[in-house]
Amino acid sequence: MDILDIRQLIGEATEYDKKQALEVKKPKSWCKSVSAFANGIGGKLIWGIADDDTLVGLVDAKGDSEKISEAIKSHIDPIPDFRLSFAKCEDKEFVVLDVMPGAQTPYYYIGDGQMQAFVRVGNESVVASVAKHKELVLKGSNVSYDSQVSRWRFEDMAFTVLRATYFKRTNRSFEDSDYESFGIVNEKGELTNAGALLADYSPVRHSRMFCTRWNGVDKANGVMDALDDEEYSGSLVTLLQAGMDFVRRNSKKAWRKTPDNRLEYPEYPERAVEEGLVNALIHRNYLELGSEVHIDMYDDRLEIYSPGGLMDGGSIKDMDVMNMASRRRNPVLADIFSRLKYMERRGSGFKKIVSAYKGHDGYTEGMDPSFATPWDSFVLTLPKFNVIGIEGVYVNNEDEVVDIQEQGGQKGGQKGGQKEGKTIDTILQLIRDNPNITRKNLVEILGISPSAIQKHINNLKAKKVIVRHGGDNGGYWEITK
Repeated sequence: MDILDIRQLIGEATEYDKKQALEVKKPKSWCKSVSAFANGIGGKLIWGIADDDTLVGLVDAKGDSEKISEAIKSHIDPIPDFRLSFAKCEDKEFVVLDVMPGAQTPYYYIGDGQMQAFVRVGNESVVASVAKHKELVLKGSNVSYDSQVSRWRFEDMAFTVLRATYFKRTNRSFEDSDYESFGIVNEKGELTNAGALLADYSPVRHSRMFCTRWNGVDKANGVMDALDDEEYSGSLVTLLQAGMDFVRRNSKKAWRKTPDNRLEYPEYPERAVEEGLVNALIHRNYLELGSEVHIDMYDDRLEIYSPGGLMDGGSIKDMDVMNMASRRRNPVLADIFSRLKYMERRGSGFKKIVSAYKGHDGYTEGMDPSFATPWDSFVLTLPKFNVIGIEGVYVNNEDEVVDIQEQGGQKGGQKGGQKEGKTIDTILQLIRDNPNITRKNLVEILGISPSAIQKHINNLKAKKVIVRHGGDNGGYWEITK
């Protein structure tokens, strides 16, 4: 192997570490990288290269390789899969250690009276945080967080939002047997963590979403710099719907008339925002306490932050987002959201986000979404389209846009009637599932205005389809037809 091969070897390694010489008396100095590589996506250690990348070689490469092998067997538990090889350059010898990604995580370094699991952060190997350690334990046990039994009882939970959303998006009723098939309860009827996260009033306190519309292009000091600020909790479906509503409320939408319809030009493609939010909620690390999903809207962009980086701990900058293999941190949640038709089982969310941008009439070269994985987190950045600059379109506030759409041509009227009929069906299904449901609950679940809910209620009462018994507090609905 010549000098070009050594340089190429380093350049091609996503994760690697280099050492000038083998520190026999300080095995932790390099064994921690073995632990980190095995706990992540694997990596290489190369001996014989100085910190300034000078190729110095080893005096006794063969002897050092034997000591490396022995140290790994003595200080790493369980012993990871690894391969030792030699390289030569200008009569200098090097030792290359390939550490494979492990399936029996966590892989610990044992020595100096300590037992520690390491992970990679940038080009360093650091001790795994409490949350990361728990995640490694689950990975090694081939168990996901969302499939574990929660500490709450299924009997104490309500799933009105989930049931209504399932009916609204699939036109199928949610049956009692679906609780187990969806993974909300196990075969013993015990509530899983996935079920706790999808309950109407989720007891998982750190499952929240913070949404902020900042005044400017960065976060500034002072409350007045936030033009709009909301905190949401509850079912993951509620968080998704609330996040979408927040973005709609804080962005403009342009439109252009066509002979029988109209074309819309949002500042942020709704498909991209929805895919980003679904990804943030489904793939976040729920073992990470004290953190939550954030939506930060600026004058020029929208950012969605989610706790928990890539499953294997790698960096997304080293990957092709259009051809990434789908790996799911919470497979039960991912399956439920695919049944709700919010995502696909084959995992093509990144492609949809990029495609939504390239399909926007205001797209120009370089105006693409960006993906980043800073320390144990994931950040999606969506550039803002200047819809005012698109030729031949009109810009209205959100209320006017809705009114124009409802007053459109015959095709628009048919769509409006279909949408209204579907809303009424959903309201009736919600009342069937929970006769004690309030108007406020209906507003929260359906995501439409209180006046719209009241209009539908009045129409149903006028047609004698429903009857209200008692007041708003303590009363109940009866479906008479």
